[in-house]
Amino acid sequence: TGPLTDMNFSVPEGGGVRFIYQFTSEPPAVSFRATGEKDGIIDIAPKTGILYLNGSLDWETKAVHRLQVESLDEKGNIVKGPYTVTILVEDINDNPPEFDQMKYTGVVRQNSRPGKPFMYVHATDRDDPTTPHAQLMYSILHHFPNPYTEMLFQIDSVTGAISPSKTGSYYLDPQKQDTFTLVVTVKDMAGMTTNAFTSSTDVIITVKESLWKSPPTIHIQENSTQVHPVNISQVHSNEPDVIYDLIEKEKLPRLPFSIDQNGVIYVTEPLDREEKDTYVFFAVTKDNAGELVDKPLHIHVVVEDINDNPPVCQQALTVIEVQENEGGGSNIGTLFATDMDEKDTLNSRLRFKIESQVPAVPADNLFFIQQDTGILQLPSHSLNKRIASNYSLKVLVTDAVFQTICDVQIHVIDINDQIPIFEKSDYHSVTVAESVPVGTVVLEIQATDGDEPATGSSYIIYQVKEGDPNNTFIIETDPETNRGFVKINKALDFEAAPVYNLVINATNPEPLVPGVQYNSSSLTLFNVFVTNVDEPPVFHKTVYKGEVSEDIPVNTLVMTVEAYDPEGDTVRKWLRIDSTTGQIYTASILDREQQEIYTVDVVASELNNAAQKSKTTLVLHLHDVNDNPPQLARDYPPFFCYPLSGGEKAFIQAIDADEQWYYSTFTFSLADDINTRNSWEISKVNATHAYLSPKHANFEEKVYNVPVIINDNGKPPLEGKVNLEVNICKCSSEKSCF
Repeated sequence: TGPLTDMNFSVPEGGGVRFIYQFTSEPPAVSFRATGEKDGIIDIAPKTGILYLNGSLDWETKAVHRLQVESLDEKGNIVKGPYTVTILVEDINDNPPEFDQMKYTGVVRQNSRPGKPFMYVHATDRDDPTTPHAQLMYSILHHFPNPYTEMLFQIDSVTGAISPSKTGSYYLDPQKQDTFTLVVTVKDMAGMTTNAFTSSTDVIITVKESLWKSPPTIHIQENSTQVHPVNISQVHSNEPDVIYDLIEKEKLPRLPFSIDQNGVIYVTEPLDREEKDTYVFFAVTKDNAGELVDKPLHIHVVVEDINDNPPVCQQALTVIEVQENEGGGSNIGTLFATDMDEKDTLNSRLRFKIESQVPAVPADNLFFIQQDTGILQLPSHSLNKRIASNYSLKVLVTDAVFQTICDVQIHVIDINDQIPIFEKSDYHSVTVAESVPVGTVVLEIQATDGDEPATGSSYIIYQVKEGDPNNTFIIETDPETNRGFVKINKALDFEAAPVYNLVINATNPEPLVPGVQYNSSSLTLFNVFVTNVDEPPVFHKTVYKGEVSEDIPVNTLVMTVEAYDPEGDTVRKWLRIDSTTGQIYTASILDREQQEIYTVDVVASELNNAAQKSKTTLVLHLHDVNDNPPQLARDYPPFFCYPLSGGEKAFIQAIDADEQWYYSTFTFSLADDINTRNSWEISKVNATHAYLSPKHANFEEKVYNVPVIINDNGKPPLEGKVNLEVNICKCSSEKSCF
């Protein structure tokens, strides 16, 4: 309740009869009156001032009602007012969404891009659009048929746009299924509550063959005289208003093709098959933002040959040697010619014909050429060097259009009736280190041949006949002098083969005449002794390849590389480095007496760019520690001549593998046993030498073991105990035993 004044009320729609508000009267007012948009539903009780509804409000019919309310006295005169009373009708969710069609139909093309809409559904809701009551959400309820675990179509829940899913883009095929029915639902309340209203509709989708497909292989005849550009094919996108373009697959100086905005492909200039016989590129479609619309199409163009190239002689002059006793019907050589037109076609088929022979003696048809192969033969005559030593032929070579003359010169050579003879039957031996590089000449050899010089009958070919199964050596011939050079063909390996006992033969490229054979005069001997070189370790593999996951933990073992020493020594890894901090650690025991200075390359590279790297050299010098006991030098054993005469002394020397300062003074003594001390005495001469003397002359003729103790006085001091073999023997002189 309250006094009469301007007021606004919010009243939910529906709900039937109810009170809204009661206005209180102030004298002399005794009643109230309401006018305006009452619509037969809203009114006021005159006596009580109660504003009420005698029916239900409907937001969809009228969302706002405006009334004028005034108070009256007993005579009906206005006491206060009129005041404006506004009733705002609040919407409730009392209307389901409705599709604007009972059924929808759409068409989608095979291979359409996933997520690209090809149709839309649309629904409306009569409730207040500013409230969730009219916020709609679309979804696909059913999918008939659905042969896959995933739906072939998808719908945008807000816009109602229907498009192929990734699965659909791949599997949609009108040959397998050309029609699908989708049951599409729409919910209000944004689908967020269980009591939201739901409506559904059927969507009939027809699948049609994709327009966007590669054309068949395009064939273009080379050197076309048509006016260019020439239409050679056309592609069609499934989508309208796209931009067509061509993309190279190969890096070419230029791509002689173009495409217009109707998808028509042109060749822009005449093509030359001999320059390039096939082209492969892609046709693409883009939207206005430059993004690809369809998958790129593979375009294949084959350039077809025409006969536009003449035959070409492979050599300006073909020279053939024929022995004068060559029999009739023999193949004496081949004339080679080529044609750049397409291989194995009539355009490149060549035919041969002898046009002339000079001199034409003893006949003008001494030679015959096979028309399809170019093989030259002697038909029935043998040649006589005394009549003519050289013949010049003009050979006509033709294809279907062009012809070329090739020159052939035939040399009649002396028969091969002399064998090569070595100047030495044994070249003895040579010693080479296994590290000598490949290609080094280790020996020069010489044989002579009495046949006509500068012919195949006198040219000498040297070969290793025995003693070299792995072709470690090769022999090259100087064509001017027939001198042979024995070279290393493969790396030598002392461990595999320390000695080669080679048997070398000398032959001619031309066959010997019947009745003549190579013999021992065409053989020579040669020995190669390989000396050992201390070689570095060799890895078992040239390249080690491995695969690991990118997320493996730090310090995971990735691979073990293995190496061996050709001389059989132990291969060890002596340092390791922390790849992050650069801290270097020992990986095995170091020994100064084996290696005093170690040198290693250290490489630092960027984590994200291994090509950016630097290298430095680490030189590690080992300081000596006193870890080797002293020993006696064993250059020669001490001896005394039998019988002893008294006063004899033997000079002995102490050595130590450690640095000199650890043993600047050695101490010598004998083992603490009665027999030794009663028979021998030792006296120091200097820092490294001492005398050993017998104490009496009663020694037998034999070898005595004398235990000598040497102390190096180092830090810490080390003691060496050596059993010194002393020989008491009959002497041939004062210097040696018998």
